[in-house]
Amino acid sequence: MKGKILVLTGDGKGKTTAAIGTAIRAVGHGKRVIIIQFLKKGEYGEIKALRNAGVEVYQFGSGEFVFQPTDEDFRRAEEAVNFALEKMMENPFLLILDEINVALSIGVVKLEDIIELLDARGETHIILTGRNAPPEILQKADLVTEMKNIRHYYDKGEKAIEGLEY
Repeated sequence: MKGKILVLTGDGKGKTTAAIGTAIRAVGHGKRVIIIQFLKKGEYGEIKALRNAGVEVYQFGSGEFVFQPTDEDFRRAEEAVNFALEKMMENPFLLILDEINVALSIGVVKLEDIIELLDARGETHIILTGRNAPPEILQKADLVTEMKNIRHYYDKGEKAIEGLEY
């Protein structure tokens, strides 16, 4: 069976959280799960819990939000894509490319590289998260979920809450 492609996108909260829920489900069934985080770095609560549960998590970010990509951001993103290809060749049950859609939308990752990765997936299921998923990715997906922001306390200027956002 060919692995499924799942896309979690949109401007609402919960894309990474939904992917993590799937990761926990898979690990609960004894499956190997690898998460590669583009543009993220930090020991967030979910990262600690995932690693304790046996999920492999690799981060390729600077720890800062990327608004204007630097040469270092491009280098990290290229390293992440190459690493994802290597890890996929190990045939994990699930490979999560967290924030890959953002990396694509700001241009630090080439769409053709991700299409190539998806086409080479074999039996590995792949989840792609992040806002602004490109139409080409949506077209290839077996499942697309769009998270829609209706209301968020950020809009009132409130800060992120430990345990809810990180």
